[in-house]
Amino acid sequence: MALVYLIRRFFFRVVEFLRHWYVKSFRIYSNFVLDELQKMDRTLAWRVNVRYLFQPLYKDYSIIGYVLGFILRIGRLLGISIIYLVVFLFVIVAYVIWLMIPIAIVLRIFYL
Repeated sequence: MALVYLIRRFFFRVVEFLRHWYVKSFRIYSNFVLDELQKMDRTLAWRVNVRYLFQPLYKDYSIIGYVLGFILRIGRLLGISIIYLVVFLFVIVAYVIWLMIPIAIVLRIFYL
């Protein structure tokens, strides 16, 4: 009877560990990443540039102001988008490494 209890507890703990490692960590990590991206957006102002894309810079309502405002905002949007892409790829790679840690440990135990 004690052996059955220990086996059940073992599998319960393994399932709990996997749920904690994969499900709960995804929630925590995704919330952290979204918060950091919002902080970056407050600094880099991607949404503001999209909102005012067709507005002139510095309230210069001449043709040159409209054209330069559009060109400079497009350039800024492209630069900020590249920064966001690099950050997002780094975040994805870091999370995939995090997901692979238990698998690597188990493989290391059985094949060493």
